[in-house]
Amino acid sequence: MPRAKAIIEVTEECCPSVFFAPLAPADASGLAAGFHALSDPVRLRLLSMLAAAPEGELCVCEFIGPLGKSQGTISHHLRILGEAGLVHGDRRGKWVWYSLDRERVARLRKALDS
Repeated sequence: MPRAKAIIEVTEECCPSVFFAPLAPADASGLAAGFHALSDPVRLRLLSMLAAAPEGELCVCEFIGPLGKSQGTISHHLRILGEAGLVHGDRRGKWVWYSLDRERVARLRKALDS
């Protein structure tokens, strides 16, 4: 029985679906960094809180009570999310206000769409 040949369509998208076409090394590295940052329950909760924030941003102090973690622990997790390009911090006096990089999150989501 003859084997079916795989048809691979090349697209010009910045982040094609991982199920649609083979990833270039740079795309794979960028996506892996984003998904690695999301591999912790605390970081997922931080992201969900930022996504639900009515004003689109939250002060680092606003995560302490709901998460039951110290400010230092929360800052550590936010730093990892920031290094992955998923959040942005804006220092205002003593505190840092964080917002979600919705474009970066959308690229990760799109990479999983099939």
